Amino acid sequence: MMQRNALPAGRQEKVANQIKELAASFLGRENNRTSLITVTSTSCSPDLKRATIFITVLPSTKEKDALGFIKRNLGELRGFIKKNIEIKTIPFLDVAIDQGEKNRQKIDELLRNG
Repeated sequence: MMQRNALPAGRQEKVANQIKELAASFLGRENNRTSLITVTSTSCSPDLKRATIFITVLPSTKEKDALGFIKRNLGELRGFIKKNIEIKTIPFLDVAIDQGEKNRQKIDELLRNG
């Protein structure tokens, strides 16, 4: 039996990928160039009402500044996504540092130096 709010298979992933691409495009255009902000992934809630954009920042000392910059511009980012995506309701956006990617980089560094 299918849930009433269930989305077609792959829809959640497709929307997450579209948001990831649009966020990367927006941040590439709006970033003040004091750091390199990379959108590594995006996750959407099953009902598509919330989306978290995961980023990495180089140098890592600029992470706090980059998060502040993105959080201040979430309204503008949401507007940009709204103009460029065909979906009824634009998810509430949040942003977070991609800890998994950070850990992978640390492991690579340890393996190189070990």
